[in-house]
Amino acid sequence: MSTTSLITSLPVPDRAARLRDALLAADFTADGLLELLGAPAYAALARSETVPALRATRGDGVLDTLVRLFLLQLPVPNERARAALPLEEALADGWVTETGGEVRAAVDVRPYGGPEGEDWFIVSDLGCAVGGAGGASGHGEGVVLGVGGASTTLAGITVRTPVASALDLGTGSGIQALHAAQHATRVTATDLNSRALDFTRLTLALSGAPEADLRVGSLFEPVESETYDLIVSNPPFVISPGARLTYRDGGMGGDDLCRSLVEQAGDRLNEGGYAQFLANWQHVEGEDWQERLSSWVPRGCDAWIVQREVQDVTQYAELWLRDAGDHRADPREYAERYGAWLDEFEARRTKAVGFGWITLRKSAAAADEPSIVTEEWPHPVEQPLGEVVRAHFTRQDYLRTHDDAALLADHFVLAPEVVQEQVGLPGAEDPEHVLLRQNRGMRRATKVDAVAAGFGGVCDGTLPAGRILDAIAQLMGEDPVLLRDRTPQAIRLLVQEGFLEPASSADHRTD
Repeated sequence: MSTTSLITSLPVPDRAARLRDALLAADFTADGLLELLGAPAYAALARSETVPALRATRGDGVLDTLVRLFLLQLPVPNERARAALPLEEALADGWVTETGGEVRAAVDVRPYGGPEGEDWFIVSDLGCAVGGAGGASGHGEGVVLGVGGASTTLAGITVRTPVASALDLGTGSGIQALHAAQHATRVTATDLNSRALDFTRLTLALSGAPEADLRVGSLFEPVESETYDLIVSNPPFVISPGARLTYRDGGMGGDDLCRSLVEQAGDRLNEGGYAQFLANWQHVEGEDWQERLSSWVPRGCDAWIVQREVQDVTQYAELWLRDAGDHRADPREYAERYGAWLDEFEARRTKAVGFGWITLRKSAAAADEPSIVTEEWPHPVEQPLGEVVRAHFTRQDYLRTHDDAALLADHFVLAPEVVQEQVGLPGAEDPEHVLLRQNRGMRRATKVDAVAAGFGGVCDGTLPAGRILDAIAQLMGEDPVLLRDRTPQAIRLLVQEGFLEPASSADHRTD
């Protein structure tokens, strides 16, 4: 993929609608690419492997031309570009350049499918559209990346309820702002890199989305004391010795940038609003990472912190050295940079680095009794998870206002897609243990005893929990008072993890 120098004059978005019409007419969309390239070549392109796509676009069709021009970033003959684009406008507005009868892309334009089937386009620097920059340091520190795994992860976990105002902090090429524009009346997007705001403007215009309020600056400085219903950020969270690359390095020591984002977000949220971040955090010698991150949560906010991956310091350093292309440098220079990373971690007593999601929700109830859930969940999940995140906090509200007596008086239903599995030796009369497993969302599995399994199996919203336990006690020959005493804790855990739902909530969800 091309690794040309950064262009200083970006395209003009004023006539982006004409270019959008041409791209859509040629079926230059996520679905169109999948049909043209086939699944293997399409997946390879997402890994920055271009050879399969080159082979699949050897034809002379309009879509072949656009793929070669914008995705493979190869020159195409003038006459083929003219058949695919309003060429004179595209040249005048700076989307493409022409030399010696050949047309080249000035920026990467990548089809991106929205959650409701929308056809969008993400505009970014040439050679930096997919995943890590793969040597983007050669472009200079102002590089603006396109769609990657982190940006799609954040888009998938974001709560998508209609809101009046949303803030995309560190917008990059505008992916989160584009999503937010679909359900927020007003979108503000900020970035320390002014070029990123120019790319966001192009992404929104070419995608046919409303304009956003674009502001340059670091962290919450550009918005001062303004408050929002939704804040999202895929920040430059990499913990590194220094700030060589703006797109990934936060420029603060250790994980201070992520900590600052979380600590300051509470004052920028409206009541009931969400702040959702991707983050890296240090595992510090002698400290519990869950307690450490819980201390970041601002007063007046509930939190759900999910650690998705942990790398030791050598794995982490190697990952980001490769991301910057340092593994292709002189061996002595590579060794020096590697050593600098290890020196940084040693000085901070960092033994590993965690990666995951942090969600805050502003809640008046959290001022006195905050719900802070920190957990490690490295297993596969089913995106999108925005509704799962929203439901998590709804359940926390329920548990906070229901003591054990209230739980036993309430009615519950087993959540959809929950199945029971029995594990044991073949032919054994009784299973060694019973699992409840979710086939959607977080895809959790939890081991339960015979009482909890029986309880969950008959929860259809008809009977209150206490009466179900009385019936189970009679069947099992147990004291119903003792069973009522010890079971609420198990019910509370099943509700917290989404295996059981209060019948009133389930009815509301069904409606």
